[in-house]
Amino acid sequence: MAEPLYSMSISRLAPILGRGEVSPVEVTEQFLERIGRLDEKIHAYLTVDADGALAQARNAEARRREGEATTLTGIPLALKDVLATQGLRTTCASRILENFAPPFDATVCARLRQAGAVFLGKVNMDEFAMGSSTENSAFGVTHNPWRRDHIPGGSSGGAAAAVAADLCTASLGSDTGGSIRQPASHCGVVGLKPTYGRVSRYGLVAYASSLDQIGPVTKEVRDAAILLQAIAGQDRRDSTSVPAPVPDYQEALGQDVRGLKIGVPKEYFGEGLDPDVREAVEAALKTLASLGADLVEVSLPHTEYAVATYYVVAVAEASSNLARYDGVKYGVRREGRNLMEMYYNTRASGFGAEVRRRIMLGTYALSAGYYEAYYKKASQVRMLIRRDFDAAFNKCAAIAAPVAPTPAFRIGEKIDDPLTMYLSDIFTISANLAGIPGISVPCGFSSLGLPIGLQILGPPFGEPVVLQTAYAFEQATDFHKRRPEF
Repeated sequence: MAEPLYSMSISRLAPILGRGEVSPVEVTEQFLERIGRLDEKIHAYLTVDADGALAQARNAEARRREGEATTLTGIPLALKDVLATQGLRTTCASRILENFAPPFDATVCARLRQAGAVFLGKVNMDEFAMGSSTENSAFGVTHNPWRRDHIPGGSSGGAAAAVAADLCTASLGSDTGGSIRQPASHCGVVGLKPTYGRVSRYGLVAYASSLDQIGPVTKEVRDAAILLQAIAGQDRRDSTSVPAPVPDYQEALGQDVRGLKIGVPKEYFGEGLDPDVREAVEAALKTLASLGADLVEVSLPHTEYAVATYYVVAVAEASSNLARYDGVKYGVRREGRNLMEMYYNTRASGFGAEVRRRIMLGTYALSAGYYEAYYKKASQVRMLIRRDFDAAFNKCAAIAAPVAPTPAFRIGEKIDDPLTMYLSDIFTISANLAGIPGISVPCGFSSLGLPIGLQILGPPFGEPVVLQTAYAFEQATDFHKRRPEF
């Protein structure tokens, strides 16, 4: 039986489109039909833009006829609902932006449109990207396609679930403390967080501006390289985007890992690591060793302070960034008898519990008398975490570790215990604090049949070695070929 179009990766679908064996409209129609039939079970999408997607597909068809196509022309993608899309509802999964339609595209969206990609719609997330389970969405939880009573991860849970369930060819998410890599691990797909500054944040609704980064969620490592190629590069509208040349990321994929030094951080294999995760990751390390990689132990001694550091820096920046949602400029407005009551009514009803919690924590951390004790101290520890990685990368080219301490947990299991929820990000947060690239690639399954990911981290702008290592592992295993059944 021929492989369905919806199950193909970008690298397999693009040549078929290029040869004219199938049209972008046919591919898009197949996805829209599948979304209409299956998404009620997953709830990956918040907005499906059928008319817009078909119009883009027809445009892609014309471009292919005229010989103006790129690899992405006619490829159906989903976008995390934190990326501004001109004229298309962008909610951040929050009531406060329930009917907001931006007047412009995020830079990454504009670049994908220019490449001829088709946007199927916007996918679910934790409200304002604050969460690790997609349970904090104001519009309902997304379900893990492998076991629908389990979380898909977060905050890019909709993006990862949509890719795993073949409801799009690939998607874009954002990663502030693991929000691409952790859901990719939980859903058995590939998720890449680029170096801070490698991809423009213009049009990404800000959570924590010094940590946020946009990246691809895909079925295979090669697709992550293709998407990163399309969105990377300096943007004059984002002063934090770096004016460094963008390499050919697919070139790195053909190189083997023989002789490559891969660091194994001892702090990531201690108490609290689920036995299934330990077994899968240790087996993955043996696979890398069998491919000729040289495994060396490294130390990241300040890992134990990463969660506390992150939850001071991130919430402080969130408090500042979310002050703009006041019922005056845009978004929901709840009237009151005076200005202060209008502010109170708007923000109290517009923000969910987790967002309110983080705003209050951040405001406290930045308040007079506490700034030095909290935000300044956290910034100093953040520098120590960055130096840990610098020292480690003097001994190795890349680092291999777990993505999350456990496989996906049950929906509702940790929602009333924020501290336990925060600890689920312990292995991903440090990369954001240090600004380095990381990827999650499928490496096994738990006893319940839930996916487990291997995390590969690289030095700043080390995406090529991260992709090289992940691709070598992927080609030596078949975990990425497995898909959940409905």
